[in-house]
Amino acid sequence: MISVILIANRGEIACRIIESCRRLGISTVAVYSDVDVGARHVALADTAVSIRSVQAVYLGHAPATDSYLNVEAIIEAARQTGADAIHPGYGFLAENADFARACAEAGLIFIGPFPEAIAAMGNKRAARELVAAAGVPVVPGYDGVEQADEHFHTAAAEIGYPVMVKAAAGGGGKGMRLVAGPDELDEALASARREAQQAFGSAELLLEKALVRPRHIEVQVFGDQHGRVIHLGERECSIQRRHQKVIEEAPAPNLSKALRQKLGETAVLAAQAINYTNAGTVEFLLDAANNFYFLEMNTRLQVEHPVTELVTGLDLVAWQIQVAEGAPLPLTQAEVNLSGHAIEARLYAENPANDFLPVTGQVALWQPPAGEGVRVDHGLQSGDEVSIYYDPLLAKLIVHGPDRQTAVRRLRRALNQTALLGLITNVPFLRQVAGHPAFLDGELHTGFLADHFPHWQPPNGDKMLPLLAAAVHRLTSAPQIATNEGYWRNNPNAPQTYPFRIGKEEIGVGIVPVSSNQYSVFSSQWRKDLTGFEQASLADLSGMGNLSGLTVDGVRRGLTAVFHNNALWVDCCGITTVVEYIPRLPAPAPAAGAAGSLRAPMPGSVLEVLVEVGQTVSKGQPLLKLEAMKMEHTIRTAAEGVVTAVYYAAGETVAADAELVQIDPISSQIGTKI
Repeated sequence: MISVILIANRGEIACRIIESCRRLGISTVAVYSDVDVGARHVALADTAVSIRSVQAVYLGHAPATDSYLNVEAIIEAARQTGADAIHPGYGFLAENADFARACAEAGLIFIGPFPEAIAAMGNKRAARELVAAAGVPVVPGYDGVEQADEHFHTAAAEIGYPVMVKAAAGGGGKGMRLVAGPDELDEALASARREAQQAFGSAELLLEKALVRPRHIEVQVFGDQHGRVIHLGERECSIQRRHQKVIEEAPAPNLSKALRQKLGETAVLAAQAINYTNAGTVEFLLDAANNFYFLEMNTRLQVEHPVTELVTGLDLVAWQIQVAEGAPLPLTQAEVNLSGHAIEARLYAENPANDFLPVTGQVALWQPPAGEGVRVDHGLQSGDEVSIYYDPLLAKLIVHGPDRQTAVRRLRRALNQTALLGLITNVPFLRQVAGHPAFLDGELHTGFLADHFPHWQPPNGDKMLPLLAAAVHRLTSAPQIATNEGYWRNNPNAPQTYPFRIGKEEIGVGIVPVSSNQYSVFSSQWRKDLTGFEQASLADLSGMGNLSGLTVDGVRRGLTAVFHNNALWVDCCGITTVVEYIPRLPAPAPAAGAAGSLRAPMPGSVLEVLVEVGQTVSKGQPLLKLEAMKMEHTIRTAAEGVVTAVYYAAGETVAADAELVQIDPISSQIGTKI
């Protein structure tokens, strides 16, 4: 029996594993990097070990290669703490066959499949061949050992565009590029190789025919060490960006009973082909004619496993542990019962209005939702810093109901109750996705977001309530400050006016105390003065407090707010508004950057510089590659010009908004002809 488990992961999945271990009476050990020293998973574990402290040689700080991917350090941490098993979670080392072997060689139980199964499915090229031989349909493609660009060009022409470039050793959307035509293939191959090498330690690629508007359906499988494999139903994972899932649900909507059965049977067939044990997921693409094709098999627990847990009533982490101990599966296929409908929404630190680029910063206020049928898996705490070093996934909001309609209603309500303030996240975006008519009808496919939200921008709500909250907060938190006009007053009822900014708009607000807890508020932006504005449940917002509601003219409006970085972040009626406080005596504005300068959209590391000083560049030309939060981003020029300065080299770290490259217009480089 396993008595102590070291969790070789972080964040919400580490916290999730700890919960199951507690129910089973198993002690847990957490590991952490420098930036995670105060993380929630560290506080929850019975024992926590700094990965730095158990290294024989100091390798670095926060980067995953120096911490959560450091096999020797993790094995040594298990030895020091008396762990007899290691759970890898997902990501990092979860699908690393060498790590699973290292655990076995150290006398540790690896809570996952055997190394041979990981290796068999870890390489997509080999996996395609293996499952095809077992009778599983695969997408037409090229999975040859020849990796030269010319071979890919020849294969792509034979397959027919569009094609998908994929990392042979990867998963999770890393190292994937959609290529519409031959002109795009070279750059897609180069960037996919870099990203695959960075994420999986292998630059090997393959090609697959890109299906038009397919659905992404996956099946949860489980195998034990006694030769039995079953499935626990399918999940719909079609709502994606960057080939990574955003919303998942179980069961998949609008599938016939016969198709569900066939998907489950085929998934079991694929798992049996490699004598699979423990938790795994077989993923398929489903076309408009309901033909399905093997996509890949993930030999680990999936991010979206909670929706399967809610419709089956099972604890999949507990099953993983029991199977790793050698126990048979608790149920037969006939005993698996699915009940109701579950939906999961992933909460990311990213900006959907800026091509879903990752965002860093501080979580000023985290207030998860609650209620019947609502579950939240997270590793968050108010005050946490979101760094550049790890995936931007922050939390998962999961709902369950007796049917899909009820589950969707609970999802929408839970998203509106969620307060994740202090930095840009995808929460406002998820709220709109969950309310879209096509989502309500279950009309899902992998192009859903691109079709329905091609140029999404945050919704603009009523500015009045956030401004009222900001005015009351500013008056009550600092009623007399040296920079205020009228610092000393004879007449306490004279208006106090404050300037605020929402987006690019500056708005002046006047506020006069009328009586205890009541104020008269006015602004030139409004048609009439507002009177009878009553403060309700106003907490101290100077720190990590929050505002639960305001009453205006007798009508109470619920909201959540936190003061952070000289602004009041207000979440109200499903819309987040940032009210910036403008000082009375503002500091001089910094000098504007050069017109042709290109700045980093987020903090990260420079992977490759593609231009040099003196080079002429055209509009849209790639200038450099930037890596942030495990994803590669290409920085391109917005106009034609000449490179006059390059400020960073490959391997260097850049801050957000750092100037990367200076480009001058060609006209400035040409002398006037006489």
